[in-house]
Amino acid sequence: MSVSDITLDEGQAGGGHGAEFRRGVAASTPVLLGIIPYALVLGAQAAQKGLSVAEVPLMTGLNFAGGSEFAAIQLWTSPPHILLIAAITLLVNSRHFLMGAALAPFLRHLPRRKVFPALFLMCDESWAIGLADAKRREAAGLRPAFSLAYYAGTALPFYVAWVFFTTCGAALGPMLGNVENYGFAMAFPAVFLVLLRGMWKGFAAARPWLVSLVVAAAIHLLVPGAWYVAAGALSGLLAAWFLAGEK
Repeated sequence: MSVSDITLDEGQAGGGHGAEFRRGVAASTPVLLGIIPYALVLGAQAAQKGLSVAEVPLMTGLNFAGGSEFAAIQLWTSPPHILLIAAITLLVNSRHFLMGAALAPFLRHLPRRKVFPALFLMCDESWAIGLADAKRREAAGLRPAFSLAYYAGTALPFYVAWVFFTTCGAALGPMLGNVENYGFAMAFPAVFLVLLRGMWKGFAAARPWLVSLVVAAAIHLLVPGAWYVAAGALSGLLAAWFLAGEK
């Protein structure tokens, strides 16, 4: 077997770029439907805080990270505390350092002109689905293990749907009133529980999640404001760093 046989072209390994893209769309659709309700919630909350229908897609399109956007909207005042919002956004989005590091070994065969747009489109859902598929392909002996076309089929629909439905939420929010009364807010934790279930590797690997949960809950009960967001993010990262030293 030659080197060229081992390092198959991505299209050959996955049955063609179009087929791989469609496979990614099919894999992401169930989770994609789950993000629509909380995209509407975010848009409606942003409108209630004074953001216009034009400003909401700018926020959600340029900072494609739902958790930090929810945190920013909760902290939004008039005038806004820019430094506090920026700091909380950085802390919440810091998980992307770890997510990117987990994907890095699978991206080495790609040029930077493809890697950077792929990472810009990375969200929790597309990252989890893309990484799981790369590990399955690697176990099956397919090369390259990471299918960029499959990943695009997961990431692009998430991006388009997130920007579109947050904008719809901003436009419809004044008519719907408090959309949380409809139970839409439950979609946010429900989607993440599904993702966590797919990534579950036992209690030992989940200890940083537990530390983050306990610390965030304690700070939420004891300290006014949104400091629980920063506390949960930092404690989870520190726990992961300390526990990594056990290996």
